[in-house]
Amino acid sequence: MTAAIQPKPAEPDYSFQQRRTLNTLRLAQVPGQAAVAGVVVVSALLAKELRNGNDQLAGSGGAAFTMGAALLAVPLSAFMRRRGRRYGLMLAFGLGAVGAAITAVGGQQGVFALYMIGMLAFGGAQAATLQGRYVAADLAREHDRAKAIASVVWLGTLGAVFGPLLTPWERDLAEAAGFNPLVGPFVVASVLALVAMAVVSVRMRPDPLAVNGQLDPNAERIRPLRQVRISAGVIRRSHLAPLGLAAMVVSQTAMVAVMTMTPPHMKDHHQASLSAFVIALHIVGMYGMAPLVGRGVAHFGEIRSVMVGALVIGAGTVVSVISGYAPVLIFIGLFLLGLGWNIGLIAGSTLLIGTVPVESRVEVQGTADLTMSFCGGIAALASGFVKQAWQFHTLANSATVMAGLLLVAGYTQSLRQRRSATA
Repeated sequence: MTAAIQPKPAEPDYSFQQRRTLNTLRLAQVPGQAAVAGVVVVSALLAKELRNGNDQLAGSGGAAFTMGAALLAVPLSAFMRRRGRRYGLMLAFGLGAVGAAITAVGGQQGVFALYMIGMLAFGGAQAATLQGRYVAADLAREHDRAKAIASVVWLGTLGAVFGPLLTPWERDLAEAAGFNPLVGPFVVASVLALVAMAVVSVRMRPDPLAVNGQLDPNAERIRPLRQVRISAGVIRRSHLAPLGLAAMVVSQTAMVAVMTMTPPHMKDHHQASLSAFVIALHIVGMYGMAPLVGRGVAHFGEIRSVMVGALVIGAGTVVSVISGYAPVLIFIGLFLLGLGWNIGLIAGSTLLIGTVPVESRVEVQGTADLTMSFCGGIAALASGFVKQAWQFHTLANSATVMAGLLLVAGYTQSLRQRRSATA
């Protein structure tokens, strides 16, 4: 007698709580992304000024910023597992606000070490905005995860675009007040991070992890290195999770390296006045197309989307190189670089979340962000040295090679899936 086929259990309906969570994240992402994006425009310029015009450490602020996000990723995910997403995001945004204020003081006083400490702490704001995409997926149905992540990423466009565009006004305001013009954006970033923290504090109730049953106040307080080791094992045992992690890492590393050195590169060729607008368009590429990207990932699948993201990143870096010093092509190249990052991040995050066990998901997310931010930090730090020694085109060409390797990895995994399907 043939056993009856058991129907797949229905997914719980968290639609009301999910709508509230997504609206809260969207409201917090706008000031949060404005804070981060505004700092990105001036961090390399301030570092270069503090180092007497030397390019080698121009990327050091960006490196400290992304390293701060990396170092916070694993402890933050463990803290969220015990206390919830609300308290974790509040902590990260609050740390970012303090870091931006410290950086402003360091820039005003001309103390490079204080600038670096502040940028390290400001990484909390980046960690919070990155964690937002995982929070968006906590209560989403399986087939809606990519769209939920994309919807939050997209709303950050408003802040991410206005952040760079406001920097000329912030610099003028600081100068009028008798301060170094480059510290103005950091003061405003501190205020914006506090606004994002307040939004999360007031609105993120109930906590998503309390709703879906993943909140565990008694979770073991394991050491970060142990958590990374355990999570790395979970990722290795998954068939597709390593590709998701690779897509996130390559997208972040290639984007950060080229973006960090674009303002100094343009300043070298007397185009500094355009750099804020180039970064603004770059950020439109990073966030503005997210709803379409989310639908595309859901329709075409994560692996194909990873391959498309690699192609777009490669196209962006190639255009940036062949542009010479033509501003129009720099605009196009940086837009494509941002769009490729968007595709790689959404496709990679969705693939990672969907292919690891539910009980390990929060810890794996922290380890993934640690890896991604750490590699981005190394890229930001190295970018100044590479530009100083071998010029901007070498930096962009290196990013093109990385995108090509990701494309090959995605294509290889696609072939394996086809063979398994026909076996």
